[in-house]
Amino acid sequence: MSRRDKKEDEEGPASRFRNLDKTSLIQEAKYFNNTPVNPRKCIKILTKIIYLLNQGEKFTIQEATDTFFATTKLFQSKDVVLRRLVYLSIKELSPMAQDVIIVTSSLTKDMTGREDLFRAAAIRALCTITDSTMLQAIERYMKEAIVEKNSAVSSAALVSALHLSNTVPDLVRRWVNEAQDVILSENNMVSYHALGLVAGARRNDRLSTVKLITKMSRAHLRSPYALCLLIRYAAKLAEEEEVCGIYLDFIETCLRHKSEMVIYEAAHAIINSNKVTAVTLNHAVSVLQIFCVSNKATLRLAGARTLAKLTEKHPNAVADCAVDLENLINDPNRSIATLAMTTLLATGAESSIDRLVKQIGGFLSDIPDEFKIVVVQAIRRLCSKFPRKYHSLAAFLAGMLREDGGVQYKTAIAEAIIALVEENPDAKEIGLAHLCEFIEDCEHTSLAVRILNVLAMEGPKARQPSRYIRFVYNRVILESGAVRAEAVNTLARFGATRPELLDNIKVLLGRIQLDDEDEVRDRAVFYATILESGDAQLINDYIVDVRLPNPVLLEKALIDHINSESEELFNIDSVPTEEDKKEDKEASAEIETQKAPTVSREEHYMDVLKEIIGIENYGPLFKTCDSVDLTEPETEYQVRVVKHIFARHLVLQFECLNTLSTMLLEQVYVQLDCIPEYEMVNQIPCAQLPYNKQGNIFCVLQFPENTVESLGSFGATLEFVCQDCDPATGLPDGSDGYADIYPLEDVEIVCADQFRLRAANDEWEGTWERAASACEASDTFGLSQTNVDEAATAVCDHLGLPRAAVSGGAVKEICGGGMWRGGVPVLIKARLVAAQGAVTMQIAARSSREAVATLVLAAVG
Repeated sequence: MSRRDKKEDEEGPASRFRNLDKTSLIQEAKYFNNTPVNPRKCIKILTKIIYLLNQGEKFTIQEATDTFFATTKLFQSKDVVLRRLVYLSIKELSPMAQDVIIVTSSLTKDMTGREDLFRAAAIRALCTITDSTMLQAIERYMKEAIVEKNSAVSSAALVSALHLSNTVPDLVRRWVNEAQDVILSENNMVSYHALGLVAGARRNDRLSTVKLITKMSRAHLRSPYALCLLIRYAAKLAEEEEVCGIYLDFIETCLRHKSEMVIYEAAHAIINSNKVTAVTLNHAVSVLQIFCVSNKATLRLAGARTLAKLTEKHPNAVADCAVDLENLINDPNRSIATLAMTTLLATGAESSIDRLVKQIGGFLSDIPDEFKIVVVQAIRRLCSKFPRKYHSLAAFLAGMLREDGGVQYKTAIAEAIIALVEENPDAKEIGLAHLCEFIEDCEHTSLAVRILNVLAMEGPKARQPSRYIRFVYNRVILESGAVRAEAVNTLARFGATRPELLDNIKVLLGRIQLDDEDEVRDRAVFYATILESGDAQLINDYIVDVRLPNPVLLEKALIDHINSESEELFNIDSVPTEEDKKEDKEASAEIETQKAPTVSREEHYMDVLKEIIGIENYGPLFKTCDSVDLTEPETEYQVRVVKHIFARHLVLQFECLNTLSTMLLEQVYVQLDCIPEYEMVNQIPCAQLPYNKQGNIFCVLQFPENTVESLGSFGATLEFVCQDCDPATGLPDGSDGYADIYPLEDVEIVCADQFRLRAANDEWEGTWERAASACEASDTFGLSQTNVDEAATAVCDHLGLPRAAVSGGAVKEICGGGMWRGGVPVLIKARLVAAQGAVTMQIAARSSREAVATLVLAAVG
């Protein structure tokens, strides 16, 4: 072999197309017009064209059309490879080219010809380029192709029909009888595609779907692919139906199938079901346990991964597999070993923790950071499960923190130690010590800032808070500007919460006022001034309990305030705060993937609300509530309402969906039976509501001056003009429409809609005492619940407080506070006691406005 050939082989086949030029390639395509053509040369040119298209290269309409028609000249060739590339090129170019319908006759001829190799590819290409008006012309050919004995032709017709069902569902439904005839085909793929087509055509008919799944579960499907699909349909029905025994019995019988694919699909469905019995679950676990000792790496991975997922709901069911999982720790496949280790950590007993941690020590050096993060997350859960083991677990995490690794890996370890500090009071001292030691050599700015923030929150609560001052002040001397600025915040919090350290903190802040960076110097001056004032309320609001608005919504609110040219002062309290980051339920040993950044509900609807003219005049958006369904989920018209709360205005957004393919709704609006005290400001109807496309209707109302009168419900009716339309095209048939109405559930405005509340924090009692001079409203109520836990939960839901606001045992206390829609602060405190089969609640609300405190009590009453 020559040196050049060796080099090409090393670079790989893609290197031949690395420097392709679209313009020169279009010129090469003109070769297709020659007579005769060289098939081998044409194959190379078509391969280059398809490669460019799949790399995202954009052809202009003219370029695509010229190339498309040049390609159609190759229909004259009898070369099999070339013809199949022609069909593929037609599929790729048809969305960009014009007049592609001209090749319909050639494709139809190939579709009905004798050459089976051409027929399947011709069907796929024809169904790609043919529009809905011409499909009826080939309907007979499609039905014949579906029942064709040649499996490639039949499968191509079924898959093409499945794609067409998204655009012309009514036409494809007429092919279901033919598809049913081949469900029991001996060919695996034909049976699989036929079942998918039949089930897809019936997806909006629940009764037909139930009949199909019941019938197929009793039939003897030979295709493992079709059986896997049938198991998924059966599992979905089992979750939705009240009587699910027949579906679960079918899934359980599949555990004894000869195909490993079907066995795993059945086990996976059972483990994810919420209605499975303990006996059936044990059968599925036994199957996965056998997978774990298989000589096939794919089966071992499937078994270990599914058992890891099961530890979330049924850790005891996985405990019996401990021996087999321990054998997988040394598996050459590191993914399997990681899953086995984290599963053992999740299911192990407290006595086995030390032994497992020793095994992890030698295991971590062989795996990449991605897998190490999974192990760290498992140890983090272990810290919560066995709090008495914090010494060994904290020491192990600290050892991992000193090893080499990327910022994500180090952040995961730091977050695990932080969680240990926040959740376990006994581990606070040792956890903070490890974090202080780490920031001495931390090279990641974001991580150093995060740890300083934790020191600010947890350090003052320690027995000897002064021991952490040295570590914090070292950051002011040695680190970058961002870290120095956060260190100033931390020092100020120590001074604000620990009076015995205040004098020393003032001296340090005085030194920092000579810092070279403006941000650091200004913060030092700002905090020193506040601490010198001695004003407890001022120190609490600006150092201890600082309220941080959502930056995205704050920016929008400021822009709207400037554009509205309002003379009123901007109220930053009316901007929603950053919501507490709720940890997603992590799969017990799932390897983390890159997740899209989460946005608040207010940010999500920000662009939608721009449809309302003059929305900027209403001020910043205070809150967007959860959507509420106003219709049943399976009705022909589905409507749900989203309430957007502003300081003085209420925007009701009605999200509407038309599920009738034969109907087009026009001039759609909602007729509200308003509460008398509300004033209708604006209403924006939906011009058209076609099939399966969501439309929005907006009603803008002004809140009453009396806050108590803002509670109540609106009657609502959907009104529209109904037009009959062609289900294939969605266009009206030209007949006159008729007016119609559709009743909706009432829209309720409750207390929780108008408040942003959160549970009490550690400084809440001091805040409650400082608000003693504020307006207070209190009363005692008898609640309808007989159980004090249920009553406390109901009160929290009614007021909009999180469940974390409830504390206590026999006597429940609810403590929390937040902001009313007008930017007015409010504090709530309640005590609930159960006696003689009834629950009594004493509740008090304090606010700077008496009407807001009264509103809380009126909502409860």
